[in-house]
Amino acid sequence: MFKSTLQALSLAFGMALITPALAAGNAETPKDVKAETRTEVKTLAPQGVGKSGEDAGGQVSINSANAQELAAAMNGVGLKKAESIVSYRDKYGPFSQLDQLTEVPGIGKALVERNLTRIKL
Repeated sequence: MFKSTLQALSLAFGMALITPALAAGNAETPKDVKAETRTEVKTLAPQGVGKSGEDAGGQVSINSANAQELAAAMNGVGLKKAESIVSYRDKYGPFSQLDQLTEVPGIGKALVERNLTRIKL
């Protein structure tokens, strides 16, 4: 009984201290959680416009994309392999077929097949 009476007194005393401050506007009221939630908004480019080597469908051009764009778009291609693709293109000219990527050191047929939906000429 003593414990519950002590709790009731503590609660009453605490409310007595808080309530006048709230009534006078001196204490902060709880903020709405939803009001503080940040929402990130992605800005989308108009259709047909994107990175220099990428179209609106998400395909990257192996003839015009830079190494960073190739690495970001292609599955299993990191920056080193992407730089090899750009080097090969600079040395031998633009690719005439997607399968020609297999001539780049480190790029095999399976890698090209895995990325056929992500690349274009």
